[in-house]
Amino acid sequence: MTDLPTAPRATTSQAAPDTPVFSTAAVVASCVGFVLIGALQALYGPAIPAFRDEFGLSPSAAGLGLSAHFIGGVTGVLLFDRLYGRLGNRQILGVSYLLMAAGAAGFALAPNWPAALATALLAGLGFGGIDYGLNQLFAVGFGNRSTAMLNILNAHFGVGAILGPALIGVIGSEHYPAVFLGFALANLPLLLCLKGVRDRTPPSGTAAETEAGGGGSVLGRSLGSVLTAFVALYVLHIGIEAGVGGWEPTHLETVGYGAGFAATATSVYWLMMTVGRFLVAPIALRFSAQSIITVSCAGMTVSLLLATVPGFAPYAYAGVGLFIAPIFPTGLPWLNKAAPQARRAGALVIAASMVGGVLAGPTLGKAIEWSGIRAVPLLLCGVSALCLATTLWLIRATRTTPARDTGAS
Repeated sequence: MTDLPTAPRATTSQAAPDTPVFSTAAVVASCVGFVLIGALQALYGPAIPAFRDEFGLSPSAAGLGLSAHFIGGVTGVLLFDRLYGRLGNRQILGVSYLLMAAGAAGFALAPNWPAALATALLAGLGFGGIDYGLNQLFAVGFGNRSTAMLNILNAHFGVGAILGPALIGVIGSEHYPAVFLGFALANLPLLLCLKGVRDRTPPSGTAAETEAGGGGSVLGRSLGSVLTAFVALYVLHIGIEAGVGGWEPTHLETVGYGAGFAATATSVYWLMMTVGRFLVAPIALRFSAQSIITVSCAGMTVSLLLATVPGFAPYAYAGVGLFIAPIFPTGLPWLNKAAPQARRAGALVIAASMVGGVLAGPTLGKAIEWSGIRAVPLLLCGVSALCLATTLWLIRATRTTPARDTGAS
């Protein structure tokens, strides 16, 4: 095959092609960073009762805290993508950690709700920079281990998403300022580990990315459609993720389960998503991203279909969490190999995933108004089938074609 001998030529222009992107300490710090961003995103919801009491807010007004966070997150992804390659990786990550720390501290100390929303937006900017920066670096920084490492990295996001609400539950929502302040301080030691991050990384399309098995690059004339399909895959699967997380308790109560059981089952769903990413890491060393995502989408579709049966529903939702887990982190290396000429492709799909989370609530809510709560798993099953169809189309569109003989063999 021609891609093995051509890979060394692609890296000869790099000053230090054998220098690892992350030291061991920096890898550990990056995983801790993802625990923190997972916790931050999950802290707003459990603290809503305290927001409402302190600032005299309606439920919809209190929900604006998480909305401000997501708006900041999308903005942070797009902003730091513009700076990627212009500033060093350490600067981008360092500024992101500082913004998130400053925003969390400001949210804890905000004297009024408008100030709290502004600081939530600031924390979201840092969140977006870390989410984008570390996902991008892990996608190109570990060669054929990138998919496995991305799953491990994103599994730590789930760890934080589980621990954050648990901490609020133990301390009490009225003490949320102390939790946000503690969170802000926890960001600062990570700055010391940034010296273990390589400041410049190989651009898309170099050996760092082509080492990973499976998937060829696409021709220019089909690049736009491939990028559109990746965006659709990310918007749709994040919509399912948020839809199950938001509506599983209501659906389970509607079909006869108690409120406490329904809440516990939803926690199990999030737990299975975290476990799934840890489990898929060794699998990713043996199977291609395309195969993993295809199995994930198929399993997710079957699980949601089973969730329409009340007796199977709690277990089926846990299955959804297990199968949906690898899609986000596994798709990024596939995207980088499929469209190495589109430098901003990673930022586009990460931003799209956040938009998918924002749109899922009102869109699914409107569909439920028409069809009823019992139709929740069936509606999500239809969306999952679209994910599977999109994945199969992407496999065909990015299939490696035999290269013309250029003298390299």
